[in-house]
Amino acid sequence: MAHDAPLLSALAGDRPASPPVWFMRQAGRSLPEYRELRVGTRMLDACLTPDLAAEITLQPVRRHNVDAAVFFSDIVVPLKIAGIEVEIEPGRGPVFADPVRTADDVRRITSVPAEEIAHNADPIREAVRITTEELYGRGTPLIGFAGAPFTLAAYMVEGGPSKDHMRARAMMHADPQSWHRLAGWLSEVAAVFLQVQVDAGASAVQLFDSWAGSLSTSDYRTFVAPHSKRALDAVPGVPKIHFGVGTGPFLADMRLGGSADAVGVDWRMPLDEAAAIVGPDVTLQGNIDPAMLQAPWEALEEHVREVVLAGRAARAHIVNLGHGVPPDTDPDQLTRIVELVHSL
Repeated sequence: MAHDAPLLSALAGDRPASPPVWFMRQAGRSLPEYRELRVGTRMLDACLTPDLAAEITLQPVRRHNVDAAVFFSDIVVPLKIAGIEVEIEPGRGPVFADPVRTADDVRRITSVPAEEIAHNADPIREAVRITTEELYGRGTPLIGFAGAPFTLAAYMVEGGPSKDHMRARAMMHADPQSWHRLAGWLSEVAAVFLQVQVDAGASAVQLFDSWAGSLSTSDYRTFVAPHSKRALDAVPGVPKIHFGVGTGPFLADMRLGGSADAVGVDWRMPLDEAAAIVGPDVTLQGNIDPAMLQAPWEALEEHVREVVLAGRAARAHIVNLGHGVPPDTDPDQLTRIVELVHSL
């Protein structure tokens, strides 16, 4: 992939003629062609069927003309590959048959070598190969995807989705040794999964920490940041994006000591304020409010222009949402955003 692709230029700290734009969760969800393709197929089965995963990854690139594709997957895919019993229940999310709540549970889970994921990841490699054959003809990079150690651990300890991740946060203090063992293993899991995608052709990676906003700054620094940093540091040679929801109180820490080339910002904080916090040597990504996708175009256009203007305070800016695309989004809204950003 050419280093002058707008996304890669922005990640390197340069400013292309117009800001690059892509959307988290752009692969699927809001697209009718995605819903048609997924009929009769469970989520994790779709992720592990190479031609299906590749087609879903490519659909938003063809429709919206975004500047990057993000690999269609789910944060629990590497755990599924490792043989852990997990399913994604429609309308709920990942559910684990055996939650990880005791020291014995942690020892049992972490006894599985993370390298096993690489040995069983041929469906991922093939999906990336199919995807990049089309993408790179367009000059469009592929972003590899993985869940961050805390978000993965939160699901595993809770056994499924949670509002406050109380059990996971409690484990940090009740049994810090087990917590660090689990989070350390999950950092290896994330790193291996990202490296598989990079080796198969991904040009950049993003580590998603969806639930980090439930943590205090102290807990994030002590129990989470070292493991996320380890995950990114183990994937050399490609630019890295780190994103978390609700992480404004410790946004500077999301740089992970320079391991992240770009920090994603959710919709809560203006990008010029974020730039003042993270400093002049990191790219910012974000941060269109997903709720604004339901607004009339005139209001959405004004909001996008404000986001792009605020993003000029950073060394470079990748336009994105402040979280994922809601499933009920009108796809035409996303296409119009891309056209607008490319015109600025």
